[in-house]
Amino acid sequence: MNKKQTIRWVLIGLLVVVGLYLVIDHGQHLAPYFPFVFLLGCLFMHLFGHGGHSHSHDEHQDKN
Repeated sequence: MNKKQTIRWVLIGLLVVVGLYLVIDHGQHLAPYFPFVFLLGCLFMHLFGHGGHSHSHDEHQDKN
């Protein structure tokens, strides 16, 4: 593992710890926003989750 990867993992770990701290200690302040976060998650999954397949409908037509 090189220095750049080590720094990346340390930063990811720090973000996880800070995120857990915010959710555990300040969850009562964040709770009213959870439905909006869920809806944004659905939106982003819809927008970016369709990248693995094509959207052309020519493949689905019967070619008999």
